Amino acid sequence: MPQWAPVGVAPASRLVTARLRWDGESVDVTADHTVASLNPLVIATSVDAGERAVLEYRDAAAGQLLGTLRLVRDASMAEPQAAPLSFYRVEAGAHRCLHWPLRAWNAWLQNRSMARHASSAHLNMDPAAAQQLMIAYLCPRPVVLVSVEGAGHRNIFPMDLIGPLERSGLYSLALRSTNVSEPVMREVRRVALSHVPAAMKPVVYKLAAHHKQPPRDWAALPFPVRPSKTFGIPTVAGALRVQELSIVHSQTIGLHTFFVARVVSTEQLADGAQLHHTAGFHQVYRRRRRQPLQDA
Repeated sequence: MPQWAPVGVAPASRLVTARLRWDGESVDVTADHTVASLNPLVIATSVDAGERAVLEYRDAAAGQLLGTLRLVRDASMAEPQAAPLSFYRVEAGAHRCLHWPLRAWNAWLQNRSMARHASSAHLNMDPAAAQQLMIAYLCPRPVVLVSVEGAGHRNIFPMDLIGPLERSGLYSLALRSTNVSEPVMREVRRVALSHVPAAMKPVVYKLAAHHKQPPRDWAALPFPVRPSKTFGIPTVAGALRVQELSIVHSQTIGLHTFFVARVVSTEQLADGAQLHHTAGFHQVYRRRRRQPLQDA
């Protein structure tokens, strides 16, 4: 089955909950954990959960355990100027969305495919880490178009390694360090996020080419743009929501640059299902329960 499922989810939906457990304590981190890096696979959170913790994902309606990630704290990544954030390397993971032996068989087939295409793999991850990443995507991750504007540089490209760190009041983005706009984001320290409808998936995926080369002619983009509320950065006119972020810190973690930001403004422009990514086996689980997510 596919590793990833593009789906449409209403932004306010709470389909899966995430809970961090350690030393007899636990806390809801559904809106307070993000992927900080793919290689190594690192989870960031505002919660200090000690040296070792377990991240549990459960079906919000049924309460059923869907998957777990075992985490080990890596203090070497913490920087004082990044605010009180904790970074955890993913040590192991498992999910229960598929019955045995289909679960093991599907993982084996996916791992074999990833190993065969390792040289061209977009994620540059070993198969075990990729399986763990899919567990992190049990909480469907929103896909946004990130707009950046600086002196002589303007770009718009898709990202899904984003999200709030609720307790700290921060928002994070993990961008591959080879992205052509990465140094501009470090310099101008501001971006705008266009949260787009699920129906825009084909257009969004085509814009992945902008990670390497910005658009030469903005008038030729397949959608109209409008300036963001405060910064005036071009954003998607047909977006459901636009957020402006002020970047307060950035650091390199593995192959990614981890940006920490504060939300400057939020414009709710329309209602509807937003483009998200989730694990393929999560969509299979929901179909089996006759509660499938809208395919994008």
